[in-house]
Amino acid sequence: MDIQVGDVVTLKKQHPCGSREWEVLRIGADFRLKCAGCGHQIMITRRLVEKNLRDIKRKA
Repeated sequence: MDIQVGDVVTLKKQHPCGSREWEVLRIGADFRLKCAGCGHQIMITRRLVEKNLRDIKRKA
């Protein structure tokens, strides 16, 4: 997977606020993602991100 900091990823499951889009803040063994809807930040394993990924929007 070629995911970079600043990219916006769309995941299969939506956040309780209703958004499926997340901004990538940190990459490594874990990802830090920020919800595009409410701004909530989570840490999630690389394996779960790759499994649940639908789309990647590259940063400009």
